[in-house]
Amino acid sequence: MRKNIGPWSWAIVLACAAVVGCQTVQTTQPGMVGVSRPQHVSPLINSAQLNQQAALQYQQLLGEAQKKQALNKDAEDVERVRRIANRLIPQISVFRPEAVNWKWEVNVISSKELNAWCMPGGKIAVYTGLIEQLQATDDELAQVMGHEIAHALREHAWERASKSVNAGLGLSIVGLVLGADQGQMDLAGMVYNVTFELPNSREHETEADRIGIELAARAGYNPRAAVSLWQKMGKANEGAPPKWLSTHPASADRQQDLQHYGDIVMPLYEQAKRGGRASL
Repeated sequence: MRKNIGPWSWAIVLACAAVVGCQTVQTTQPGMVGVSRPQHVSPLINSAQLNQQAALQYQQLLGEAQKKQALNKDAEDVERVRRIANRLIPQISVFRPEAVNWKWEVNVISSKELNAWCMPGGKIAVYTGLIEQLQATDDELAQVMGHEIAHALREHAWERASKSVNAGLGLSIVGLVLGADQGQMDLAGMVYNVTFELPNSREHETEADRIGIELAARAGYNPRAAVSLWQKMGKANEGAPPKWLSTHPASADRQQDLQHYGDIVMPLYEQAKRGGRASL
């Protein structure tokens, strides 16, 4: 006689399947910079789940900033950051057309931290430390924001969450399969960790650098600013790395890579500055 398999048994089966193998996805088109690495993600979670949790967590973080009177305090800063975002976001169609229709949000948080981030699904925050302490130009802010947008387009949070699940660090997330509240809590914690706590891999950073510099160039922002931004970051805080750098590990040849890809996308920037839509 065949026995019925209980829901927790199915959860265990799914967890084992996740450890054994991953799905292969291709989240973006390569663009001029040629980012085309196949990506491996766990079948236990998907980008829609991460996006949903990210949206909830984003609102929570904005609420906390609002309580501290640190949310969108300076109308000029907010207008400036949103203006840059409004030029960058249309360019993402080159890499991922459907992402243009994400529910993008852009807000400014008053903080001395030299920091910015983009959660899954297009939830962006820029800290005023970049504006006030770093004295970042529009071109340099576009590099930061383009870089963070690239992480979201490439679903790097999904990849990192999958790695955590497959390593046994988040297997209770199988509660999501059963609709369990604990599973939702685990996923929310994982979204926070992959956004703020865990350092990105060098591979993810390289991809975000290259896609970000192309997004900025297509939007009419000078690719050379990617190098000047890193030079400013390197001098900031005199030995104590800015928050943005603490989760974005640098390497000796990173500026060289940015210089090289800045040269590659320079024609896109020049065409955008002439007033034409980049088609290269």
